[in-house]
Amino acid sequence: MLYEVPQHIASNKVFIVNSSELEGRLDPAFYNPQYYKFINSKTVNWVRLNAITENIKHPPEYKRDFVDEGYQLIRSQNVRPTGIDLSENPVYLAKDVVLSTSAIFPHVNDILIVRSGVNAGDIAVVEDEIKNVTIGADTLLLNVNQEVLPKFVQVYFFTEIGRSLLNRYITGATNKHLNSYSLKHVYFPKIEISAQKKCITIIESALSQKKQKLEQAKGLLENINNSFLSELGIIIQQKSIQSLQDRMFILNFSKISGGRLDPKLYSSSIEQLKQSLFMSTYDKQPLKNFIISSCSGEWGKDELEEVDENKYTKCLVIRATEFDNTYNLRLDNSRVKYRWIENSKLSRMNIHANDLLIEKSGGSEDQPVGRISILTDEILKENRIAYSNFIHKITVEGINPMYLYFYLKTMHNIKITDSMQSQTNGIRNLIMAEYFNQNIVVPPLPKQQEIVDHITSIRQQAKALQEEGKIILEQAKQEVEQMIIG
Repeated sequence: MLYEVPQHIASNKVFIVNSSELEGRLDPAFYNPQYYKFINSKTVNWVRLNAITENIKHPPEYKRDFVDEGYQLIRSQNVRPTGIDLSENPVYLAKDVVLSTSAIFPHVNDILIVRSGVNAGDIAVVEDEIKNVTIGADTLLLNVNQEVLPKFVQVYFFTEIGRSLLNRYITGATNKHLNSYSLKHVYFPKIEISAQKKCITIIESALSQKKQKLEQAKGLLENINNSFLSELGIIIQQKSIQSLQDRMFILNFSKISGGRLDPKLYSSSIEQLKQSLFMSTYDKQPLKNFIISSCSGEWGKDELEEVDENKYTKCLVIRATEFDNTYNLRLDNSRVKYRWIENSKLSRMNIHANDLLIEKSGGSEDQPVGRISILTDEILKENRIAYSNFIHKITVEGINPMYLYFYLKTMHNIKITDSMQSQTNGIRNLIMAEYFNQNIVVPPLPKQQEIVDHITSIRQQAKALQEEGKIILEQAKQEVEQMIIG
């Protein structure tokens, strides 16, 4: 008797699996036909990874008792599809601790595979001899036979085909995991050494070109602060502060009486920055002079919670994590949060294009609170927007909102905003009264627009370079895939 697929179910979501194809798992996603269109290709000699593997080593688990020097522990965050980066948050284990275990010290041509965490499945080859390093339990070490170049393993699993076939064997939704048994069963294309070398060359050339594009973009972006200030006739002049004596200063009691006893507010470096701003010949006014409305945010209710939809609206709620340190807001990823916001509170927020959002709580040791973003027409057209209770919104008039956005972003970047915050229980809080009292350099509106156009142009150039680099690499991956599957 034939099974008829109900009309409300898309036919392409139903498929048949022969019992002989079952690999001990019963989750449907594992047997999705999209995988078999590659595996069943007759132009490729597919083998299980086990067929080209000499050994897979599982390192010991180490306690997180890190020291200032010793053996550097290669962690999952150090292993990326583009290679091994030991500069990413290095941590060290005492040598006697490492040597008392069955430690594994990686060597040239060893293949490291992240076995757990958010980047489980990332693979990189040790290309140069690295001294005084070891690997921990979140990483597997793989060696292959002479039929396969270790670098080709990294290149293959960097492609969409390779990664998708590897991802089949990664388990866990939040805590992803790949064990050595599953790794052995991943499909791998067996091709000639000459073809492997060509694939490696294609990817390495693309990575080199992408790196060059990104460095050009970085150069443009790093110059934005100076370019913006230069347009206002401001040159930042700061003395190098190295010794303890350089950080010491004296103030008259009258200057701090009734105010904050925070040395950062009165430090010589902050004073130098503020004095530099007053070098501009343009008008200067406190930020509060331009604010016509100001409103705190609302976190609302979880989107899965049942609510009266006549009283609530589902919104994309902007959090501090969506603030982009380089550009504006990152709202095009799967991590954004949709929540129910009460209509009365949404009305109080009164959100419009060109409103500015200020991060008023959060931050970190290396990142002062007070980042700024702007709600553009494009953002408001794509989603119904709200913002969390860690964010504050202002609406301004009498000044170009985009100019003000660039100005406040520059003040944050050069650390002036750092002096306008307090810190309790590890959380930084922006002192809103001080933030609203900060002076804004205000050139005539035509000059403001000229500056906006100039900075926008630089950012667009940088984005274009970053996109070009991304396209170069994606095209290289596709070229490698075509070489593999024909």
